[in-house]
Amino acid sequence: MSARRPDRLGGRAAVVGIGATEFSKDSGRSELTLAAEAVRAALDDAGIAPAEVDGLVTFTMDTSPEITVAQACGIGELTFFSRVHYGGGAACATVQQAALAVATGVAEVVVCYRAFNERSGRRFGSGVQHREPSAEGAALGWSLPFGLLTPASWVAMAAQRYLHTYGLTPEAFGQVAVVDRRHAATNPAAYFHGKPITLDDHAASRWIVEPLRLLDCCQETDGGQAIVVTSVERARDLPRPPVVITAAAQGSGRAQEQMTSFYRDDLSGLPEMGVVARQLWSGSGLAPADIDVAILYDHFTPFVLMQLEEFGFCGRGEAAGCVAEGALPLNTHGGQLGEAYLHGMNGIAEAVRQIRGTAVNQVPHAARALVTAGTGVPTSGLLLGADG
Repeated sequence: MSARRPDRLGGRAAVVGIGATEFSKDSGRSELTLAAEAVRAALDDAGIAPAEVDGLVTFTMDTSPEITVAQACGIGELTFFSRVHYGGGAACATVQQAALAVATGVAEVVVCYRAFNERSGRRFGSGVQHREPSAEGAALGWSLPFGLLTPASWVAMAAQRYLHTYGLTPEAFGQVAVVDRRHAATNPAAYFHGKPITLDDHAASRWIVEPLRLLDCCQETDGGQAIVVTSVERARDLPRPPVVITAAAQGSGRAQEQMTSFYRDDLSGLPEMGVVARQLWSGSGLAPADIDVAILYDHFTPFVLMQLEEFGFCGRGEAAGCVAEGALPLNTHGGQLGEAYLHGMNGIAEAVRQIRGTAVNQVPHAARALVTAGTGVPTSGLLLGADG
């Protein structure tokens, strides 16, 4: 959808299956194996045979090609295959592309997947080790020589400005960490199952890059997650209740860079998520008060606060108080800080469980969920809802 007029995608496709591997720090197997396990688990959950799949969507960063995953899973001919760029910003967009393919008849059953050994193999948190010459790499050339080498250091710039603008302390970020870890503590699938934290724990954790502490930063995880999308009509004949894709959007802001958009007029918000928010609200006819649960991308805690503000759940600079008050059920699976860092795909799965009524930390009568993808980069979002 454009930011100027609603699209006609909402309500034409649904999520019918979710599947994941275990979340670990050392999977002991290849990324292709993880992808295949997650895809097969999602298809089993949907009650759909691999031979019925005719579309696959993943991230440009994924190392498991669509045709190879198809072979590994017993999937035959494909009429649609696609990849979305910008790391975690792609998460919700994979489901959007699946929904677009289904709604237009390009494919009938599309599986979105993401799998990586992000702890035992490549570690995104280690920062830029080598960069081939490119337009994207040129943008980093304005930051790397000054020591801004890692995602944490890039986010710390915006986080520091946010605190300065609103007269806050780093305790504001701790509110998000505490909520995520509280939910992870009761989620058996979470890496930090049984390990809640307090604000004192947050304040005592070591600095990574001021004002970010260790407990402001997400995990590094090995694992895979897959999502199955088909038409709403077909979904009604399957074993699980359909989770309807009410709205889907992508967004990139003015002066957008990948994590280093430092030359904007204001660093205390996330304009790209504002683009997504406007589209989701316009396309669905919904408002913040209509949302029962929010699964917000939490690779770093400050950006969760900014997302709440971009979506209008609270005023600018007020999000920490909103989180502390529990005004909105947030990251009920534990988020990427508490459950696993799967580039946001596990967050989509949690939203599906909430709408189905099968989540570990179930929100009573949850019928509408907001899900967001990676922040600081061109990004995406979803509104998911119950059928009917």
